[in-house]
Amino acid sequence: MREFLKKYWFMLGLVIVAGAALADVTGKTFSVGRWLKANGGPDVVIISIFFLSGLVLESKQIREGLGDVKGTLTSLSIIFIVSPLLASIYSSVPLESGILVGLFLVASMPTTLSSGVVMTGAAGGNMAHALLITICANTMAVFTIPLALELLLPFAGASQEIEINSLAIMIKIATRVLIPLTAGLLVRNLLPMVTMKMLKRANMANQCLILSIVWMAMCHSRTAILEGAGAILPVAVVTFTFHLGLVLAGLGLTRGLGIGPGRRESVIFMGGQKTLPLSIILQVALFPQYGLALVVCVLHHIIHLIMDAYLVQRLRK
Repeated sequence: MREFLKKYWFMLGLVIVAGAALADVTGKTFSVGRWLKANGGPDVVIISIFFLSGLVLESKQIREGLGDVKGTLTSLSIIFIVSPLLASIYSSVPLESGILVGLFLVASMPTTLSSGVVMTGAAGGNMAHALLITICANTMAVFTIPLALELLLPFAGASQEIEINSLAIMIKIATRVLIPLTAGLLVRNLLPMVTMKMLKRANMANQCLILSIVWMAMCHSRTAILEGAGAILPVAVVTFTFHLGLVLAGLGLTRGLGIGPGRRESVIFMGGQKTLPLSIILQVALFPQYGLALVVCVLHHIIHLIMDAYLVQRLRK
């Protein structure tokens, strides 16, 4: 039992924090999560994650990550080509429009800012390369999201003009990702003795921080999730199979292109994981009439974290 908990504590933690937010009928804990979500809690967590990531990054990893053009292009292909194509297949299944709109939002998103980088490192991959993919994908998303949604939304019977604030996205990447990461790298180089003592705990701390983000997201979206409880099963099936398809695409492409262990992890995790905040912002701003779409966005985020937490254990072996 102890060995099982040691291996799968993160996956169990995801289930516990998600369940705790949904099961809290008193409102005492999820109200705290909502307050944190509304008052910059996720931003503080993301900044902390990338500062700690900077502490554990080695110069060799950075050089290899920047030089892995094949891996970068493969991951970006999964994010921006495979993902929308896979999502379009679900339009042939008799699903509610809200589910399809939510899935198309998810499929159009760039990769997540934090969890994919952390899981890449935990699985033995190159965190610097994962970070490079994150920056490239979130920068390109300014142009790809409107195009992808314009092509996908007619399949759900919806049509909406999409506007993306490119400057806001760039500022967010700089302040939440690049600056704290650079600060972590500077601390690692300036205080090597202090950093060495922190390295063993940095990865675990990062995973605990990811759990806190999931908890805040669940608390914030609790009402929407519970209101759509009747559709949880089909949403869970759709989001599970969709993410499974992206993972299998990543595994297949890395094997076919000769991208082996140490390089494949960043492609698989960054190719399949999707950022949650931007999908929620677009859903609330553009598709408030499709409440079920929010459930899809949130549930996909939780499911892909749980699935990838298991994948971390498998790839590490």
